[in-house]
Amino acid sequence: MKENDSKTLKREMPHSHLLHALLPISFIIIQILDSSIFQISIWLNQFVPFFLRIILCIITLVLAIILVYLAHKALFHENGPSDTLITRGILNRVRNPMYSGISLIYVAFILLSISIISIILFIIIFFIYNKMVNYEENILEDLFGNEYVEYKEKVPKWIPRIFLKK
Repeated sequence: MKENDSKTLKREMPHSHLLHALLPISFIIIQILDSSIFQISIWLNQFVPFFLRIILCIITLVLAIILVYLAHKALFHENGPSDTLITRGILNRVRNPMYSGISLIYVAFILLSISIISIILFIIIFFIYNKMVNYEENILEDLFGNEYVEYKEKVPKWIPRIFLKK
């Protein structure tokens, strides 16, 4: 592939960087408003002890950070987009580890507050991320053809496969 090929350089949905900035900011603001100030939809907190929510939040956050780290390690060891399909490391277990890790970060904070409004917002955010992933996967399918189609059949989209198939 040519280095200046626009398809190679533009593998993300247009304005995705803006979405990556605005979605977490919106989520944090709404969650803080609901869980700390207005307390509209946090009634489930009375059924789950705070120490348990903290433990679940920390465990989920650690898993998310590990997933994002492994994704970053697999994807960004080169200076630019790869001209070959990367299927090593965490990408051998899940196709979108970065998005999966980011989604787990949202889940970790939901576990901390158990805000129904935050859960609804997360569902909306997840659909937006899924649209972004579908857009990017279509580009990868155009770039790598049948090799990517076979990869999609073997590797799950969102939830990492713990045990490798032989």
